[in-house]
Amino acid sequence: MEHHVYFWLKPECKDDATRSKFERGLAALFEIEAVAGGIWGHPAATPERPVTEKSWDYALSLRFDSLESHDAYQEDPAHDAFVDEFKDCWAKAQVMDVSKG
Repeated sequence: MEHHVYFWLKPECKDDATRSKFERGLAALFEIEAVAGGIWGHPAATPERPVTEKSWDYALSLRFDSLESHDAYQEDPAHDAFVDEFKDCWAKAQVMDVSKG
C-alpha cells in the first residue's frame, strides 16, 4: 500500500531555513523501519492541464509492504515527532492512502 500526503505551508513557513528543516524532517521519515520506500518532493514542472493540481508545496509518498506496516508507521515515535514539530506550519495537509485494487 502507499501513503500520500500533500502539504500546503503557511506563508511564515516558506523561508529557506524553515523549508530546509522541513525537508530534513521529510527525509528522516524514510528511516522508520516500517517504510519500504518512496519519495518526497515539490510539484513537478509538467505542462499545465485542467486536471493537474499544483497548489501544494510538498508531497510525501511512502510505500509499505502491508497495512500492518502502515499502521506501525503511524504509531512510530519518529512519525509523531515529525507531526508535532511541523503541524503549526501547515495551512493544510491532505492524506490519500492507496491499496492495490
